[in-house]
Amino acid sequence: MTVESTAARKPRRSSKRTSAVKTTAKTSAKTPQSSEPELVQLLTPEGERVEHPDYSIDLTADELRGLYRDMVLTRRFDAEATALQRQGELGLWASLLGQEAAQIGSGRALRDDDYVFPTYREHGVAWCRGVDPTNLLGMFRGVNHGGWDPNTNNFHLYTIVIGSQTLHATGYAMGVAKDGADSAVIAYFGDGASSQGDVAESFTFSAVYNAPVVFFCQNNQWAISEPTEKQTRVPLYQRAQGFGFPGVRVDGNDVLACLAVTRSALERARRGEGPTLVEAFTYRMGAHTTSDDPTKYRADEERASWEAKDPILRLRAYLEKQQAADEAFFTALEEESEALGKRVREAVRAMPDPDRMAIFDHVYADGNPLVDEERAQFAAYQASFAEEGN
Repeated sequence: MTVESTAARKPRRSSKRTSAVKTTAKTSAKTPQSSEPELVQLLTPEGERVEHPDYSIDLTADELRGLYRDMVLTRRFDAEATALQRQGELGLWASLLGQEAAQIGSGRALRDDDYVFPTYREHGVAWCRGVDPTNLLGMFRGVNHGGWDPNTNNFHLYTIVIGSQTLHATGYAMGVAKDGADSAVIAYFGDGASSQGDVAESFTFSAVYNAPVVFFCQNNQWAISEPTEKQTRVPLYQRAQGFGFPGVRVDGNDVLACLAVTRSALERARRGEGPTLVEAFTYRMGAHTTSDDPTKYRADEERASWEAKDPILRLRAYLEKQQAADEAFFTALEEESEALGKRVREAVRAMPDPDRMAIFDHVYADGNPLVDEERAQFAAYQASFAEEGN
């Protein structure tokens, strides 16, 4: 299976790492662009390197190859998870197809002591934080509520409730500031979540308390079947102005720009200058989740136009032009991606069923009579099946 071709397949007919980064401290783009919103871009869709007056980045060949590897392996894992759901091994899956640059770029901008509050689609950020990909799948298989300790990787458990993690991130960031730490917090959410009251509340609190938090919005154009133009009359990044902090729109399919912009926003937060809203302008090339059928509400011509901006093909083109990677590198990476897919398949199918009684554990810190009563009732119900068998 060729990983890169996952996003470059022919469209159906229409149906109605890095630490060696140099960035500036500024947080708003100033490149003039006619009537279009300002957009920070360092790598064009054709793989040409361009400069930006407010953001710069200087990476070695090894670091560029590392970013490419991150995106390829993340896409391979994501494709395998989608296939497993179709085979009945997972109950649901939310694909990140097309959003690899936004996640890997921002994820590699983080320091180890920074803290991440994700949604349910940040598989690439989880990869950057050292969370084993197989641990992401337990919840979608229904065998746990999250397969990792958030404090081990400073990566919170996936949040299904839309937008609530921005409040958690803001509160955590306020605590970081009170503790006098110089770490930062990042909260991920989508364009749909930007319409939630929780997000507006988090903007208000973070601004008033000057919280060291970066709000990273992946605008993938569609909140399930609702397009962005039906959610807002202004570009999402401009909303930050009304709350008193800066916003910036970055090319979400440009891993270099996402890395540079996020690094700058995090550094600003650590200096005590408060929150920043980063809008990563990208595209969800797959379905919202595996229960969704995007052919019902968007045309394939739209997807095809975004496939031409594919983040992985873009960086590969740049690597080849710079002679920073040879065929042996790409071949070895393809082999590594297949090995990852195999490991994920085997791990999912080997996951043990959960203890049915565990649902009653940890509901209350000191226990509760009602929970005890419900536990006893459920235990009796389970025992009745054994009695019938006899």
